[in-house]
Amino acid sequence: MGFFTRFLIPNPSPVIYTSMVAIGVTVLLIIFGLTHFKKWFYLWSGWLTTVDHKRIGIMYLIAALLMLFRGGVDAVMMRAQLAIPDNKLLDSQHYNEIFSTHGVVMILFMAMPYIMALMNFVVPLQIGARDVAFPRLNAISFWLFFMGAMLFNISFVIGGSPDAGWSSYFPLAGNEFSPHVGTNYYMIAIQIAGIGTLMTGINFLTTILKMRAPGMTLMRLPMFTWSSLVTSVIIIFAFPVLTVALIMGTMDRLFATKFFTMTDGGMDMLWANLFWVWGHPEVYILILPAFGLFSEIIPTFSRRNLYGYRSMVASMVFISIYSFFVWTHHFFTMGQAAYVNSIFSITTMVIAIPTGIKIFNWLLTMWRGRIRFTVPMLYSIGFIPLFTIGGVTGVMLAMSAADYQYHNTMFLVAHFHNVIIPGVVFAVLGAATYYWPKMFGFMLNERLGKWAFWFLTIGFCLAFFPMYITGLDGQARRIYTYSESTGFGPWNMVTFIGTVLMAISFFIIVYTVYYSIRHAPKDVGGDPWDARSLEWATHNPVPEYNFAIIPQVNSREAFWDAKYKGVELFKGDYEKIHMPNNSGGPFILSCIFFVFGFALIFSIWFLAIIGLIGIFVCMALRSFEIDHGHYISVEEIKETEAKYGGVNK
Repeated sequence: MGFFTRFLIPNPSPVIYTSMVAIGVTVLLIIFGLTHFKKWFYLWSGWLTTVDHKRIGIMYLIAALLMLFRGGVDAVMMRAQLAIPDNKLLDSQHYNEIFSTHGVVMILFMAMPYIMALMNFVVPLQIGARDVAFPRLNAISFWLFFMGAMLFNISFVIGGSPDAGWSSYFPLAGNEFSPHVGTNYYMIAIQIAGIGTLMTGINFLTTILKMRAPGMTLMRLPMFTWSSLVTSVIIIFAFPVLTVALIMGTMDRLFATKFFTMTDGGMDMLWANLFWVWGHPEVYILILPAFGLFSEIIPTFSRRNLYGYRSMVASMVFISIYSFFVWTHHFFTMGQAAYVNSIFSITTMVIAIPTGIKIFNWLLTMWRGRIRFTVPMLYSIGFIPLFTIGGVTGVMLAMSAADYQYHNTMFLVAHFHNVIIPGVVFAVLGAATYYWPKMFGFMLNERLGKWAFWFLTIGFCLAFFPMYITGLDGQARRIYTYSESTGFGPWNMVTFIGTVLMAISFFIIVYTVYYSIRHAPKDVGGDPWDARSLEWATHNPVPEYNFAIIPQVNSREAFWDAKYKGVELFKGDYEKIHMPNNSGGPFILSCIFFVFGFALIFSIWFLAIIGLIGIFVCMALRSFEIDHGHYISVEEIKETEAKYGGVNK
């Protein structure tokens, strides 16, 4: 029995036992459904082995929605625990695990894949490419992310969840204070997913620089592609730092090294520095693509071109550089010299300037525009005032002297969510609605979508604005209970009500998808929004090859000019198109990574060695593989174009 005891949950509860049963039943239902409807081959050939950037984008989107549900359940449980004083719903250990996993799931396994979904689906179409630069690497990136996410999530039912916070500070994350395997899950699962993200950054940087359509100079790139380019650069510089930190943390826990200990030459603050050297650029890895999405949606529904294109580009480049010069504001209160705090206080306030430029650009784009209040536009308009509040409170936190009052209180929690939810969640929900017809060939129901928007917006205000008040009154974050004498109870109840409204919004979104699948018209054309950039110049559904003829770009809004100024976008005749073959290699490699990671977490060394050998074998086999892809003939192109309503050449 000694071998199996390591897999037990150290602090079981009825909630965890219920989750175990739910996971088991869900897995059995999936297996039954695939077998009953004979979909195993379709799943393998159409999805598990695909290298098509569009399908990979859709898989990222599905994964993000699943993780939004998981992280949302954690959020509801936390707010339910704090809704009334001296609540007994959760004990302190369970609460620690929930707030630790909530942060990781929402940032790394919900927001990141949402952004990657839209980058994968949209960017190649916006630049007139037929795929990304490295299609198979793109598949490996997704499957490594997915296996990392699944590995992290099984910690809830096997071995125990991380409980040292989403930033996992040492020495709290060391073996002395976190003896069970939860923090091992943190170190290794995030490492596996992070390798996939780093590959994505390399892939999209190469794609955007080398695969643009003729005539598409850098200063003609659509704004979302520009934001993806800058984000890819940040990923390439930031994620290796996280990789190094996680390797060092793993070695401390598994091999008793002393990188982050407080004895024998270790330095616990080294973890804090390495984590936030990655962690603050990570905020901009999420925010900059969101800014790019708003910059696509707002001009479309204002029927105006984006105001201040060059200033938008310059501000994003400025943010990408300065994002690496602000990390120390995360520990103003941890004993640095006054001049160090002063320097990072200034850099933190300065980085607000380019963000303010963007706000004015969006407002001036809407100025005198013919605005259509669609669901994507509502999210974009709602984002501006809410995000501005989050930005202003960020400037307050940037003042190092004042930060001694704000730090580690609910004020900081409110600020962070006031940035991330309007800045990222509003962006991806609005953009998912905007690009849904391009992804799936039908529109999401507008009436239900507006209900979801209002529930989310009102719920957000009720959930987080009271935290500013309780934070200023001294309510500490990461504390699982409080006494009635503090007076925090009524405000925390309002926060809980707001959280419930946000949860209702999520269920409305899910129902919107279900309702639209059943009732929405399936023939909406390739450009249902009357949009401006190249991704809308393709058919619905988008063919495997994206464009039968590579477009010729002569302006920043080539598709708009083609529609309304008579500029010819597609010139020449059809030619055979080279496309990559599907491959099961990325999925198999990621499964071996999963086994390798699981073995490391539980120190099953023989299995870890087998997994490591399997990884190198897969890499070696790939290096000897000869795969020249396949060609789509002119006849096939003509048939497809005729089917989708194109014009035969």
